[in-house]
Amino acid sequence: MAHETVLLIGREGESTSILHNALASRFTVRVAYEEPPSRWRLIRSRIRRMGLAPVLGQIAFQVCIAVPLGVLSAARRKEILAGSGVSSVKPPASSVSWIHSVNGKDCLELVRMISPDLIVINGTRILSRDTLSALSMPVLNTHVGITPGYRGVHGAYWALANNDPEHCGVTVHLVDAGIDTGTILHQALIHPTAKDNITTYPTMQMTVGSQLLCQAVAEVLEGRHKELPAPPGNARWNHPTLLEYVRNLIRTGVR
Repeated sequence: MAHETVLLIGREGESTSILHNALASRFTVRVAYEEPPSRWRLIRSRIRRMGLAPVLGQIAFQVCIAVPLGVLSAARRKEILAGSGVSSVKPPASSVSWIHSVNGKDCLELVRMISPDLIVINGTRILSRDTLSALSMPVLNTHVGITPGYRGVHGAYWALANNDPEHCGVTVHLVDAGIDTGTILHQALIHPTAKDNITTYPTMQMTVGSQLLCQAVAEVLEGRHKELPAPPGNARWNHPTLLEYVRNLIRTGVR
């Protein structure tokens, strides 16, 4: 099926590289990196949606926990990748383009130029209804959580913090205009160890999810994909605040 072309649209980083390398082993893959939005714009948007205090708590979590923990866990992430046989090597520059936004004209122009058989998104802005209606091919996403109970971010962390390991995993789904609400194609669990934490769970999820994604892409292109029934629950989760993280750590030991 190598003649089928997949356009992978995502943010530059480890997870997009993992998905690219998995897909490139079976399909012809082009990559479009979406420019990240302004941090200040994101912060202002979160303040309007959530309030000032929770957002300040999330920033404190990032500065005090996520950044240093991510540095300290670099070796563990490499261990996870090596053990799974998945590569995080960046895509070759010859296969990469840059776009301002997945909802922008430049994205639609690139889609028209490449004319892919299928699109995969990863970590982009939420696709607008106008964008989805303008696309004539299926769009898939690999979500680091079991939907619909763990939509949003840090799905594995929140499942463990809620003492819900049977829903600690990854989902591959078709994309609609909601937030991780599309038709579920595949789901699988991950099994973190005492060496893992909130910065290594996504690597575990992506190594498993990349293989599920390849399977889902083949099934969708061949018209043999099936919708999985949605597990119970329906919630969208945010980044933890520093206080939430510390409370969960004391209460459950989940890092």
